Amino acid sequence: MTPTERPPTLDPIAVARWERTAPLASPWLHEEVARRMMDRLQWIKLQPRSWVHWGALRGGLLAHAQLAKTYPGATAFVLETGEGRTQEALRKIKTPWWKPRGWLAAPLRVEAPPPGSADMLWANMALHESADPQALLAQWHQALKVNGFLMFSCLGPDTAKELREVYAQLGWPPAGHELTDMHDWGDMLVQTGFAEPVMDMERITLTYATPARLLEDLAELGRNFHPARFPALRGRAWKARLEEALARKLVKGEDGRLSLTFEVIYGHALKAPPKVKVSALSAVSVADMRSMLQGARPGA
Repeated sequence: MTPTERPPTLDPIAVARWERTAPLASPWLHEEVARRMMDRLQWIKLQPRSWVHWGALRGGLLAHAQLAKTYPGATAFVLETGEGRTQEALRKIKTPWWKPRGWLAAPLRVEAPPPGSADMLWANMALHESADPQALLAQWHQALKVNGFLMFSCLGPDTAKELREVYAQLGWPPAGHELTDMHDWGDMLVQTGFAEPVMDMERITLTYATPARLLEDLAELGRNFHPARFPALRGRAWKARLEEALARKLVKGEDGRLSLTFEVIYGHALKAPPKVKVSALSAVSVADMRSMLQGARPGA
């Protein structure tokens, strides 16, 4: 996928349906990835005065609480898809007014920040589910001020490779949409206007006692967005066949548990000052000039 293309194997209608129906909770894996992503903040010297949590309900509620402790006094903007999800995020995150610890808590706002105002945007395990990732990156870029930074994570191409192989061996449609490589994400960040992207990847192996538990976990984590996926619901006989194939074909450890791989990509990038085209006569907007001047100030 080139930086200006939409993912060719991702059905936007299926993505929109999942955004409406996804569980109003953070899966265990998302919280674990958020914890590991938080470890990377030790290398960031900027102390945000305002930050954005993109998709907190799914991205990590425990992580949100830890970020609030890491940046006390900083205004937090929480963005969700839809009014119902927004209200649920507010209910789960905001400290009730009658509890004393909430009186000194940093401001929490469930709305988009003013353009170019946030020092940090935190987006955990969201990018791989976007039907238009270039547009999503542009939204993140717009929210940040010059020299503000983006922290994100997403799933990579090796995710659930064992399940994909089982589907292929059975002659079934793809088990999931294709996921983007971390190098392509780096290219897309630069295309969007971010600078100094730093990308790294790790593989996390989860084990399960039974195929049923494995499928239950996958159902919480996401859906198959591939346009060529099975076009209709399958019955009990199909599910039984899938569970039998997983029990037979997935790699087992010494304890007999089934293993499934998740490739997790971590990314960090800065919002670069706007570029001005140099010619015999150049025109610069007031907004761009202000951004360039702010970016040049020490500690801005």
